[in-house]
Amino acid sequence: MLNIEAIHVAIGSVQVLRGLTLAVAPGRMVGLLGRNGAGKTTLMRAVMGHLTPSQGRISFGAQDLAALPRHGRAAFGIGYMPEDRGLVPELTVEENILVPVWASKTLQADARLAFVYGVLPELKEMRERRALLLSGGQQKLVALARALAVGTRLLLLDEPFEGVAPALSNRLAAVIGGLRGGQMAVLIAQSDLNHSRQLVDTEVIIERGANQPAAARA
Repeated sequence: MLNIEAIHVAIGSVQVLRGLTLAVAPGRMVGLLGRNGAGKTTLMRAVMGHLTPSQGRISFGAQDLAALPRHGRAAFGIGYMPEDRGLVPELTVEENILVPVWASKTLQADARLAFVYGVLPELKEMRERRALLLSGGQQKLVALARALAVGTRLLLLDEPFEGVAPALSNRLAAVIGGLRGGQMAVLIAQSDLNHSRQLVDTEVIIERGANQPAAARA
C-alpha cells in the first residue's frame, strides 16, 4: 500500500503541499482530483524522490521511500508516467520503454518488453521509430508503456488523458482499466475525472496542496 501521511513540500520559497494525506491499496485505483496548480504533480514528484518533504512520511508497504535513491523506485516496482511524457527524443520507442528497466538492474528486459507489447501491441510496430518523430498521442502511449515496464506494484499516472484525442483517450482508458484484477495500486492525477470516473474506486480532492474537507465536496 502507498501511504502518504501529512506531507509538506515546498518548491523554493513556495509551500505547495500542506499536510496532504492519502492511501492507495493493492488492487485499487485512486483518482487525485484538483485544478492546475493544486499540487498533484508535486505529490507525484515527491513519491518519485524528485522532491523531499519537509514534514510527513511517504511509504510503500514497509519501505520508507525517503530512504530509497531515486533510481531505486524502478527496482521496487514503481512506475511513473509524467504529464510532460519525459521521453528522450533521440532514443527509439523501445529504448525509451527500457530506460527505467535498465536503471532497475533487476528486471529482465525481454520479459518486461513482452508484457508491454502484449498490453500495447501497436507500440511493437513502431519500436524502432525515434521518439521525436511520434505524435503527441503516440508519445503518451510510450510514456504509459515505460511506466508499465517497471510498475509491477504501483503506477503513478499524471494527467494521462491531457491533450489527447478522444479515440486515443479511449485507448488509454481501456489499457488502464485492463490492469484491474491484480495487486497493482494505481494513482491517477487529473484536473477532472471525465475520462477516468469509471476507472477509479476512490476520489481524493486536493486544493491548494491539502485535502479538501469532506464538507466542501459537492
